[in-house]
Amino acid sequence: MTKSLLCWSCGAGLSELSLPLSRQDQCPACSNYLHVCRLCRHYDPLVAEACTEDDAEEVKEKERLNFCDYFSPDENAYDPAQGQVASQAQEDLAALFGDSVDGDDAIASGDTDDSQTAANKLFGDG
Repeated sequence: MTKSLLCWSCGAGLSELSLPLSRQDQCPACSNYLHVCRLCRHYDPLVAEACTEDDAEEVKEKERLNFCDYFSPDENAYDPAQGQVASQAQEDLAALFGDSVDGDDAIASGDTDDSQTAANKLFGDG
């Protein structure tokens, strides 16, 4: 049984898209481009330039649309652990600064005490 192709970023199914993927194809769920290194079977962050294809030109931004001729979608590109790490980081940031990641909300509402206390704890001043 073959796995279905999933978005490298959000894990949404891409079965309604036809293969080969067009360079301009985007995920219907998160709108990220799909012709990116992170969705390619040659992507490997543990090797030089994160690509196992020796003849491919280096692509600096692995999550951005590119023109690589060696692009081949990988059914195992989506890593749910990556999403959990990002989600946890956002939760930690929100916990540090209150309900909002945007510090302007606290300043606008006059609620800077909790943010100041958290900052003091973070930097050892409190």
